[in-house]
Amino acid sequence: MAFAFHNYAVPVFLSLLAVIPFEGTGGSHLSHNNRRERGNPTPKSLHFTLFQHESRNKTGFVIVNGVEGSEGKGESSSLFGSLLVFQDPLTAKANRSSKQLGTAEGTSITSGLDGLSSISVAKLTLRVKNHKGSISIVGGTNTFERSDYPVVGGTEDFLFVNGYVTSSPLQAKSSTLVYEIGFHLYWPPYPSPPSY
Repeated sequence: MAFAFHNYAVPVFLSLLAVIPFEGTGGSHLSHNNRRERGNPTPKSLHFTLFQHESRNKTGFVIVNGVEGSEGKGESSSLFGSLLVFQDPLTAKANRSSKQLGTAEGTSITSGLDGLSSISVAKLTLRVKNHKGSISIVGGTNTFERSDYPVVGGTEDFLFVNGYVTSSPLQAKSSTLVYEIGFHLYWPPYPSPPSY
């Protein structure tokens, strides 16, 4: 009889241990969630402006010319269906010789018959305000008006970032384009690290 009781005592004891909460495991995790809900912390945000410099056949290249016969409205427009790729510097000031704080690389396809609007996808690699990494944006671009792009991803310090980027043309000469790029980035609130 003692032998049979011994075979059942260990599993029963282990079952009891499994249901008793221990400090430092499940209990501390729950306390963080409760603190987060009660405190309702404000999300971290970052707002700044950089300037994108695109030079035709230096940092931006037309890979595929668009449909012949589509009407453009000047030298800054592209033929419908044109595919452009770019790797442009992002600087602190509108002057190209100012400090470079990042790079904009991506592609743009002219989607407007007038040659002034396109669909753009870009990765913006940044080194600003103690933050390093990249954000990805996608959206529609208008050559002569402000354009807004949602942030769809990020890396390194910009991991889990949300927000939007604005692009406003400042200079639209035939060979050089300068855009003012506004960044409006937000991170979700995170729970405090556990205190032991």
